[in-house]
Amino acid sequence: MLDINDVRAARTRITPYVRRTPLERSTTLSNLLGTNVYLKYELFQKTGSFKPRGAFNTMLCLTDEERSAGVVGVSGGNFAQGMAYAGQTLGVDTLVLMPETTPANYVNATRGYGASIEFEPTIDTLFTAAEERAAAGRTLLHPFDRRDMMAGNGTVGLEIVEDVPDVTDVFVSVGGGGLLSGVGSAVKGAAPKARLWAVETEGADVLARSIAAGEQLRMTPTSRAKTLGSPYAAQTAIDMAAGLAAPPIVVSDEAAYLAMVTLMERAKVLPELAASCTLAAALTAGVPSEPSGSPPASAPTIGWCCSSAAAMSRSPISPKCTRHTGKTDRPPRAAHARPPRFLTGPCRSRPAKAGI
Repeated sequence: MLDINDVRAARTRITPYVRRTPLERSTTLSNLLGTNVYLKYELFQKTGSFKPRGAFNTMLCLTDEERSAGVVGVSGGNFAQGMAYAGQTLGVDTLVLMPETTPANYVNATRGYGASIEFEPTIDTLFTAAEERAAAGRTLLHPFDRRDMMAGNGTVGLEIVEDVPDVTDVFVSVGGGGLLSGVGSAVKGAAPKARLWAVETEGADVLARSIAAGEQLRMTPTSRAKTLGSPYAAQTAIDMAAGLAAPPIVVSDEAAYLAMVTLMERAKVLPELAASCTLAAALTAGVPSEPSGSPPASAPTIGWCCSSAAAMSRSPISPKCTRHTGKTDRPPRAAHARPPRFLTGPCRSRPAKAGI
């Protein structure tokens, strides 16, 4: 876990360059879950995710010599854009290594922020190539497994606690664990009684698998939540998640998709699956509603957070709502979230493969 003062110092550094994104209560989701639900609109951050926070903090922590050498990073999506934007703003030459299968929209956006791009065939060759570029002189910026990166990401957690001081639970989606490590450190440091919940999707659940195995594992991601597709989780994130009250909640891609449609229809935003999976986790957990269907005004709050969504809830989530096999060779897996009643017709069908 990071020292919360490191997160506070990161905020001081990056404030001139990033937006403080809104945290707003959703009446529909509050009634649906029977609690106070808030959304953290991090999709309104420049580049569309939280990634510039960590990228700016890391670049600002480099020496003048390290910055002048140029930086290199690995990403197939959001970090590529966040790093490119930070490099463009700070005048740092930026090289991003991407998988050959990266969608054109991510490639074009990254180039639009001024970064150079080179492609590699696999995730494993990406990291090897990045190390080679670093050995040749560039400064390597790891997309998640670096404390400066985590501290910058953690500023999201500071904003949540400041906006809702009585938050009791925070849900965070996990790819490599840089967001979990940062937000978790900030929330636990500022609101020690708040609980932290890690959320993954099936096929991108390397954190849950690592905790179950008792060691850092690697995997080839298969989830449609592409921006959660890290081959491994940072040891800092594994250690933090292993000490939580409950193991990571793993939801299906379909559940994340249905939650995405819910947010699109009711909150009027279109988050990616890496964000909507946090709502799927809350629905899977089965937070009980008040008989009236509406939470009392005095209800305490539970929250969840991801790159574009965060929420608060009144009732604690029971670990009984996830299926535990009792085996140690695989993580606990959450059941499919039940679609809300207002999801009807085409919204219930699986998404077309090309549409995610």
